[in-house]
This record gives sequence, structure tokens and C-alpha cells, in this order.
Amino acid sequence: PMAAAHPQVLALAAQVAESSEQDIPLLLLKLKGILSSPSLGYEGSKKIKQDIYDYGLTQYCLLVLRQDHSRLRGGWATAAQLAEILSHCCVGLEMKEDPEEFYEKFLPSAIDNLLVLGKRLQARFIRAIKDKEKQDFLHWFQTVTDAICWLFGGHIQLAACVLRNDRFLQLLITDDVETAVIMMSVLHNILRIDSSVLLQVDKETLHSVLDELVYKLSSTTNPAVGSAVTKLLLLVAKLCKQLVQLLTARYKGLKGLLNEQWTGKGFDRELNQLLDMLYLEQSNGKGEMQKQHQAACIIQAVWRGFQTRKRLKKLPQAVTTLQRSFRAKREQELQHLTKQKEDEALKLQMQLQRQRAMRLFHERQLALLERVHASQVNKHMEEMEEKSALTIQRFWRGYRARRIFHQQKQSLKEYKAAVIIQRAACKFVEKRRRRRPLSPWKEPKGLTDEQRLALQQKVDDYIKLHPASQMSEEMSKELHMQAQEKLAQFLLRSRLDQRAAQRREALLAQVNTDVELLMNAPGLAESTEKDVGVFVSRSVPVAAKARQSHHTMLKYTRWPWWKKLGNEFMEDDVIPDDALNTELETLFIGGRK
Repeated sequence: PMAAAHPQVLALAAQVAESSEQDIPLLLLKLKGILSSPSLGYEGSKKIKQDIYDYGLTQYCLLVLRQDHSRLRGGWATAAQLAEILSHCCVGLEMKEDPEEFYEKFLPSAIDNLLVLGKRLQARFIRAIKDKEKQDFLHWFQTVTDAICWLFGGHIQLAACVLRNDRFLQLLITDDVETAVIMMSVLHNILRIDSSVLLQVDKETLHSVLDELVYKLSSTTNPAVGSAVTKLLLLVAKLCKQLVQLLTARYKGLKGLLNEQWTGKGFDRELNQLLDMLYLEQSNGKGEMQKQHQAACIIQAVWRGFQTRKRLKKLPQAVTTLQRSFRAKREQELQHLTKQKEDEALKLQMQLQRQRAMRLFHERQLALLERVHASQVNKHMEEMEEKSALTIQRFWRGYRARRIFHQQKQSLKEYKAAVIIQRAACKFVEKRRRRRPLSPWKEPKGLTDEQRLALQQKVDDYIKLHPASQMSEEMSKELHMQAQEKLAQFLLRSRLDQRAAQRREALLAQVNTDVELLMNAPGLAESTEKDVGVFVSRSVPVAAKARQSHHTMLKYTRWPWWKKLGNEFMEDDVIPDDALNTELETLFIGGRK
């Protein structure tokens, strides 16, 4: 098959293999001209599509769709054309060799990439301000959705794959009118191609799609959106009776919403058909509802009778409890009134005593002034004022001393407890020190003459049994040279190993720095040229890590005293390794081997 390949496909594959990544999207656009050649028949078209897949050009289109086309040559227009080319290359292609790879991996991946491209185009269309830009993005979005419809139209099993994809639901959930109408047309095509697809997906996906459609009916007044949603709901109702039951049971006010808000908007025929189906389903379920209503009435009647009999049995006890609570409340009110009267009487009595005391004081002052000579009155008044001031000061100092004592009572108790603990610890340490007296110095015993002679005899016997080998001067020099060579080889190898270890540590530190920067970096959609410069230059992460380690050193120097209790014997300018390792272990020092 490789020898019989189409010459244009073969030449294009060679160009793509030799070109750079920036030129590949524009080269792949040539596939559109190859596929639309008028000389091709049905069999020729299948053969060319098979050649395109075999030479990997279809896989190239799939990979290019994942990229951010705002930075590539051709921009989003090229991406939309590649999406169309990818769908045309896949439709009509029948894989006989390795079909599992194509149908179960390649085609779902193509659907996912097309939905990702559609999501990006939708986001840029919504953010666009100029009319020309909005028209271009809308046209490209329409092209991508048409490619999706063409793809699952040629491979029906992909309809359920599109509906299960989370990005399809994200595209459908939008407040923009134009893209919402386009996505509802895609959903309409899915239901038209595979009528049982809604029964194949899980309940959560089905409920999410129906919830979004009903929400669009209730949140907008645009006739285009209303017409598209009504046609979709009518198609859903025609497909399966279970879905009609789900619509009537899950959305109680749907019929009223359709009648009040969407009547007379230009699509009354479809609206009336949908309402007739909903009312018919409701009338069919009335008999069952009446039975359920009668059963509920019987249950309620039995329950009310049971509750009434239960209350009648508890009525005497309730009357007793009510009387008891009434008497207790009345007794409490009487006690409150009695206490209030006593307080008023005491306040009146205190006032009368104060007035009587003031009157007696003034009478005493007048009698004293009558007895004291006129020249001694001022002196007497000064003495009285001084005594009064001393009395007031004495009472104030006593009050302040009692208040301070109560405030310091807890801290004084803690201080005494600390003193007791320290005293006990000192006594314990002193007892242990006294229990271990120092052993006196004992001089080593010397050898006696007999022991010395016996030891000398053993040494002589060993020398006789193991005489020393005689070595010539040449052998000694040769042995010395061999030792020097081995020592030099060991030193050289150790130096090389040390450099390799330093290189590995530097590379590991660089990898750790890059990983940490990547974890803290913004997403691709939010990144700027400044963020790219952080990964291009090595000086930026080095400066960032150096600044971070400097902040760590400053933070350590500003620690309170209680955090440094374990470092009493450490110098002030020395910072513990543990405090710095966490910040410096990922710092890459720039340089080369």
C-alpha cells in the first residue's frame, strides 16, 4: 500500500516531516485541495483518505487542533479549516487493520479536540468588541460545529460520545444567543441521527440537558432561542414516551410557561403540538392521580383520628400541667412585686438616713463654730479638710491595692510554682551528683622482671617464626611507583566523581526550581510574555529564590525569644540549617560544568 500511495499525499507527508512546527498547519491546508479534486470517485476518495491516515497526516491535524492558534501562523481561520479537513478525512474511512485504535481511541479524541476548539472560539466570540471580529469568530465557530455534525453523521456511535462529553454541556450552557442557537442545532442533529441517544446516557447528563433547555425558555424572550428550544423539546417528546413523562413530572410549570410567554411568537404550530402531547400525558395520568389522592385522604383521616384520640387521653394531664405553670408564674410575679417594694422601701430608708446624717453634721459644724474662736476657724477648717483628704486617699489606695493583688494573684501563683519546681529540680540534680563520687586516680601497675623476661622471650620467638622479607632497592622503587600511580588514579577518579555529583545536585535543584515555578505559574490562557521570560532566563528564578531565602533569614532574626530557647549556645549571626534547607534546597546556582 505504501508503493501505491497517491503522489500528492506522499509529497505532502514528506514536506510535513521536514518542516518546522510553525509551518505544519499551513501545509496541512493542502489536504482540502487534494480531497476536493473533481477527478476522484468514491473508491478513489476512500483510497486517498486511507493514505492520509496511513502517513499520519490525520494525526497531525488532530494534534494541531490542541494548540493555541492565537500564536500560530494562520490563526483561528486555519484551525477552523483544519477541523473541517479532519472531519472529511474521517468520514468514509473504513479501517480493516487495527480498527480498535481508530474507532475507540482516535475518533473520540477527535471529538474531544473539536469541542475544545469550539469552546475557545465561543469564549473569544463573547469577549470580542468589534463587529468584524465577532462575525469572524462566529463563522469559525459555525464551521467547527458543522465539522462535528459531519463527523458523528458518518460515525453514528459518536453521537452518544458527544452528548456524554462535559465540554458539550459547557458549550450549551451560555447566555449568548448566536452560539446557543448553533449548539441547539447540533443537539437537534444528534437526536435526528440517533433517536435513542438520550436513553443511552446517564440520568445526570439527561437532566442537565433538559434543565438547560427549560432554563433558556424561562430566562429569555428571544424568538430564535424559544423556537429552537421548542423544536428540540417536541423532538424529544416524539422520540420516547418516557421522556414525555419525565418532562411533565420534573417541570410542573412548563405548560403554563409555554402558554403565557411563547404563544404568538411565530412558531405556534410546534408549540401547540408540544402542548397537546404534554396535556395528553397529564390526562392519561389523572386516573392514577385520583387513586393516589383518595389513598392519601384515607391515610390523613386515619392519622387525624389517631392524633385526636391521643390528645383526648392527654387532656387531664395537660390541664394539670397548665394549672401548675399558671400558679408558678403567679407566684413568681408576686415575689417580684414583693422584692420591688422592699427595694423601694430600702432606698427610701437610705435616703432618709442620709438626710438625717447631713443634718446632724451641719448642726455639729454650727455648734463647733460657736465654741471655736474666730481666729482659729480657718485653721480648724484646714485640719478637717486634710483629715478628709487622708481618709479618701487611704480608702482609694486600699481599693487599688486589692484590685492589683487580684490581677497579679494568678501570675504570683505561677511564679511560686515555678520556684518550687526549680528548687526541686536543683535538689534532684545535687543528689545525683553526690551519689556518683569521682574515682581516685590509680597509676598503672608496672611489669615485674619475670614478666618482662617472659614478654621478651615471646617477641623473640615470633620474630624467629616470621622473619622479615628482604627487598632490593629496585623492587622498593618499583613498588613505590605503583603506589603513586594508584594514588593518582584514585584522586583523579574521586575528583571526577565529585564534579559529577555536584552537576547532578545542580540539575536536581534546577528541576525542583522549575517544578515549583510551574506549579505557581498561571494557566496558558492567562500567561503573558513576562511569565514566559521567567522560564527562558535562569537569572529570574535564581533571584526569586535568593529573595525568598533572604526573607527567611530576616524572619529568623525577628523571632521572639521563646522560639530560640533551644539555641542558647548558638552565635547570633548563625542561622540553623533546618531553617534554611527548606528554602535553599531548591535554589539552582547558575553556572556550567
